[in-house]
Amino acid sequence: MKIALGTAQFGLNYGIANLNGQIAEKHVNDILFHANYSGIDTLDTAAAYGNSEACLGRAVTDSFKIITKLDSIPFNNTNTYDWALQQLEISLAKLNKKSIYGILLHRPQELLGPSGADLYKALKAFKEKGLVKKIGISIYSPNELEKLMQKFTFDIVQSPLNLIDNRLVSSGWLDILNNNNVEVHTRSSFLQGLLLMKKKDIPQKFMTWNHIWQKWHNWLLLKKISPVEACLAYPLSFSEINRVIVGVDSKSHLNEIISVANKLKVDSFPEIGSSDQNLINPAKWDKL
Repeated sequence: MKIALGTAQFGLNYGIANLNGQIAEKHVNDILFHANYSGIDTLDTAAAYGNSEACLGRAVTDSFKIITKLDSIPFNNTNTYDWALQQLEISLAKLNKKSIYGILLHRPQELLGPSGADLYKALKAFKEKGLVKKIGISIYSPNELEKLMQKFTFDIVQSPLNLIDNRLVSSGWLDILNNNNVEVHTRSSFLQGLLLMKKKDIPQKFMTWNHIWQKWHNWLLLKKISPVEACLAYPLSFSEINRVIVGVDSKSHLNEIISVANKLKVDSFPEIGSSDQNLINPAKWDKL
């Protein structure tokens, strides 16, 4: 199955449409067991996701490929290589693992800064030491790849992709990554839940894009398709995408996603793409 399980909700109250808050740890094993039983084999986490890594470390995760992410380099850092190695060792200890499938940079632009050479050297050392199988980057925009791919080689690139933010496809970078044998993981299929909300429940600050919501919800009614099905069908329709990362807030939520993913019948999609950063970049939502 191409669905991967995002675990931000295991350590944080994450997502604009998440009404249940952070998942109680007693429910995590149930979710993981159901994910494994359903064919999900990849977990996505990060040092920045609160106590997500530690939560996974106390759960049963032997059958999963785990990918985590490094935080940004501290301002007062004097030895990037040693810092990166220490951060990975901390993550491995929290995860209760001797090695994991992959590690990504949360701030890949740091590779282009003064510490970039040492940071990349550390990533390569992680592979050589057998601490990780694959290294890569988590990007916010495909524009970041232009300079990064000229100087560095990655095994995995994680990028946002959804019906509104389709830049990974429209820019041509999905094809380029595939041609370079880079494993592509996408996230934000639901735009943090915004695409799943009923039109009347969408916060007022997003009404600047009312034309998008009108077109989206009219299309759903016309096609008689649930928003979950349409949102999942879009990234899953690309053979070049290896994993589609989805966060859940309960076992029933996961079950719904798996059920939908196993019987997708969507063969066309509404044209609701936008390049407006205030909409497609959730980091800007607090300022709306």
